[in-house]
Amino acid sequence: MTDDASWDDRLEHAFATYTRFVPDAEPERVLASMERRLGALGTFAFAAVGEMWDRPQLSRRDRSLMIIAVLAAQSRAEELELHTRIGLRHGLSRTEIEEINLHIAAYAGFPAAMAASRRMDAAFREAEGVQRIEGREPAEHLSDGERLTRAADVRASLTGGRADPDPKADLEALRPRLGGLSDWAMKWAFGEIWSRPQLKRRDRSLVVIAILATLGQEAELGFHVRGGLNHGLSADEIEEVMTHLCLYIGFPRAVDAMRAAKAACGEP
Repeated sequence: MTDDASWDDRLEHAFATYTRFVPDAEPERVLASMERRLGALGTFAFAAVGEMWDRPQLSRRDRSLMIIAVLAAQSRAEELELHTRIGLRHGLSRTEIEEINLHIAAYAGFPAAMAASRRMDAAFREAEGVQRIEGREPAEHLSDGERLTRAADVRASLTGGRADPDPKADLEALRPRLGGLSDWAMKWAFGEIWSRPQLKRRDRSLVVIAILATLGQEAELGFHVRGGLNHGLSADEIEEVMTHLCLYIGFPRAVDAMRAAKAACGEP
């Protein structure tokens, strides 16, 4: 969009978004309803959110990946259920959305993940027209040796090959800084969650970058921005993540995240 877009130009982008968000309602009626109920907030929620979701710098699927993660990390129950349904319309599978929640458990905590699971499940049941979701696959039951082997592969891709290829040596290098936490980070976060094939590593980086920005974790964000670049995200795509997040985590936190991301990308 140009820098001198008219209201009608902006509305066109918002209509394209809300046609997918609320496929059974005409966008004009959605806007009228939001303005009637919410006043100025309704105008901005329709126009700004609609315009942001129609930007070409990231696909709608990518945007759903990160916004589902953000809402789960914030425990935004109603919005999470809505965006789980939207994510399905944007091409995410139930398995991929459930995979996001494993990163919520690791990066925002199990209570947030358990609460998110309940809201996601409600959206899945509605979408599939069932009362109970059946046939979920449990995680593999891995030994510590298997977990460390997988962790080494993940750490190699995240760091662009800078991590020690010997997983035990890599773990020992972490222990002076992280103590007993290093074992959990290596064996569980990297060795189990990050190594799963249900999401590509580029997608996992997108999810984790969004979670860390939401939580204001700039130090970890820098590491994972560099990991995202190694996993195939571009610097422009990562910048677009921070731009989009201003509507979901607020400008102050999005600004801090943008600064951390630019620093990690080597920009002033």
